[in-house]
Amino acid sequence: MHVAIIGSGNVGGALAGAAIAAGHSVTLSAADAAHAAEVAGRTGATAAATNAEAVRDADVVVLAIPGLAVPAVADELRDALQGKVVIDATNPLNESFTDTFTTDRSAAEELQERVPGVPVIKAFNTIFASRHGNPSEGGQPLDAYIAGDDAAAKAKAAELAGSLGYRVIDAGSLRMARALEEMAFLNISLNAGNGWTWQSGWKLVGPTEAQ
Repeated sequence: MHVAIIGSGNVGGALAGAAIAAGHSVTLSAADAAHAAEVAGRTGATAAATNAEAVRDADVVVLAIPGLAVPAVADELRDALQGKVVIDATNPLNESFTDTFTTDRSAAEELQERVPGVPVIKAFNTIFASRHGNPSEGGQPLDAYIAGDDAAAKAKAAELAGSLGYRVIDAGSLRMARALEEMAFLNISLNAGNGWTWQSGWKLVGPTEAQ
């Protein structure tokens, strides 16, 4: 599939490299077009001069930007995103990274309100950038949790996550993005607070097959 990734930092670059390795076509953009070009050259992706150019021909658009930047980017791309699937891989971290800036709802739910008619899927936010090129632990794939309200869009997000080597777990409706964003913040806090190496990932164990 054709994947546009908005953001060329650690997460965007890692996702671009993994998606290219999985056989997808990837277009990257960033606030700094020169940085997008550098990351594209390193990963095999195509760089776009603007966000609008990046999403023009995309099937799936992944937001891999700081959570605080999402509202402005969503407003910028609202019309351009029509007919596409948006994967929100962001986390609502405040400026000091000490807490989230959300209260009773998830950032993904707030994003959905900003882009009416465009299916928003929460995915990849619980996974550290370092794992996209190494999506397994102990011989078992790490979990990619997906939440959203549109079945077809979830299937597209699941296809992408599965192609990267993750075990896909449908976490339910977009309301469940609240839990996924807190899971991500917990993992971030554990690594920051304990001096870990930013390699830990989520894996649900035990019987998970329907009876």
